[in-house]
Amino acid sequence: MQIAEISIRRPVFATVLSLLVLLIGAVSFTRLSVREYPKIDEPVVTVSVRYAGASAEVIESQVTKPLEDSIAGIDAVDVITSISRAEQSQISVRFRLEKDADNAAAEVRDRTARVRNRLPEAVDEPVIAKVEADASPVLWLAFSSDTLTPLQINELLTRVVKPRLQTVTGVADVPIYGERRYAMRVWLDPERLAGYRLTTQDVEDAVRRNNLELPAGRIESQQREFSVTSQTDLSSPAQFANIVIRTVNGFPVRMHDVARIEEGAASDRSRVRLNGRDAISVGVIRQATANPLELSAGVRAMIPLLKADLPPGMTIDVANDNSLFIDRSVKNVYTTIIEAVVLVALVIFVFLRTLRASIIPIITIPVSLVGAFALMSLAGFSINTLTLLALVLAIGLVVDDAIVMLENIYRHIEEGLDPFSAAIKGAREIGFAIVAMTLTLVAVYAPLAFTPGRTGRLFIEFALALAGAVLVSGFVALTLSPMMCSLLLKHNPQPNWFDRSMERWLTALSDAYGRLLRWVVTARWGGSDAARAGLRGLIFQARWLVI
Repeated sequence: MQIAEISIRRPVFATVLSLLVLLIGAVSFTRLSVREYPKIDEPVVTVSVRYAGASAEVIESQVTKPLEDSIAGIDAVDVITSISRAEQSQISVRFRLEKDADNAAAEVRDRTARVRNRLPEAVDEPVIAKVEADASPVLWLAFSSDTLTPLQINELLTRVVKPRLQTVTGVADVPIYGERRYAMRVWLDPERLAGYRLTTQDVEDAVRRNNLELPAGRIESQQREFSVTSQTDLSSPAQFANIVIRTVNGFPVRMHDVARIEEGAASDRSRVRLNGRDAISVGVIRQATANPLELSAGVRAMIPLLKADLPPGMTIDVANDNSLFIDRSVKNVYTTIIEAVVLVALVIFVFLRTLRASIIPIITIPVSLVGAFALMSLAGFSINTLTLLALVLAIGLVVDDAIVMLENIYRHIEEGLDPFSAAIKGAREIGFAIVAMTLTLVAVYAPLAFTPGRTGRLFIEFALALAGAVLVSGFVALTLSPMMCSLLLKHNPQPNWFDRSMERWLTALSDAYGRLLRWVVTARWGGSDAARAGLRGLIFQARWLVI
């Protein structure tokens, strides 16, 4: 082929082409995201509604059921699941894979708005969000202290820790778990309420009337203007205790007459404990395209800076780090790649019997694998377990084209041609065969990418990464391999002992197979003539493969 002949005549050109493939692949490798598996997120939209004070039965009948009936009419809905618990309704809508997540969320938002007036007036506004498989924390940090209260720890997390962690590259959100938000707790005495003929609704109305935060405007004169700040909201237990609920028989009934007021947490329903100690946990959620390994390293580097900003006695522990499993999995696959390269190189050297000839197909392996990263980056893939396993499988395939080219050129050298002429002649003879071999392998693996459903989403990166590595190996076999053959191969009239030993072993193996083949062909076998003919045909084909 023309490109092979140009590469042989211009070895610097062929070398630069391969170096360019290596350079682009190396740059692409640094920009690929790292995941455990390919991104196969299904379009999932959640609808969360809070109805304070409602039981699970009321939530089910008045909130969840109307929303489910409206959402069920959306096109491409696969499964709808709902959870109705006290004060909370959560509906998860999973769509088929072909549905766009943004369009799905917009349609769910529209259907929810249609039935908003059918929901109770006291319900909070429905919260609609897209859910991704990566929307779970990669890293968990636990904060505890023997000197600070949970309320103080939570305040520090909200004002110091969370803003600092959100500046780490790749962080999407930093939710707080087991949080203790500051709140004023009012513990009512039912007997005193009954004695004053009051109800809990009276207490709630009194708190609402007295605990307001209103704009006060400004005072203007001809020469000056003043902004007025009104402190109408209550912030201490004493202020809440002095709230007048109602006047009974001319005497004001205040909050401290019927209740006990104290500062406390808004909710005690959730709790975080680490190694037997109460703590408050912070989760770090990564962005969709962020590298979890780099994110984990960035958060760990931020921990000493956080300790310097927090009061003494605050303990920061890494409770869980999911990136460790991803890191170990990827490293194990890298180790497998190295082992496969070593084994393939050893097999090539044993059968080619010379180091010069073995170098040519071995060079194809790193060029093809690194070049495949460029195609993966172009397709928007990531480095994950399946793409790396595809490269492991590709190690045994990418050397085929180079070995075929090498054997054909070496055959002409053994017949008396000089290496340059043998490379030109051999490349012309075998060039189209290499193209056919490459396209055949691509045609075998690429159709996996068109498999429908979750299986197709899972193996699309595996199939195309493998096909990409094979394509790069075909390019290398037509450019770099014939050029190296013209420079490295030479006729060896006096082979060394290893070469002679391998030649005798291979000759003995071929002779033994020939004797077995003659015995099989001449022996009388039971069964029909067609069956015997088919068996002999298979044996003859196997013989040609061995030869």
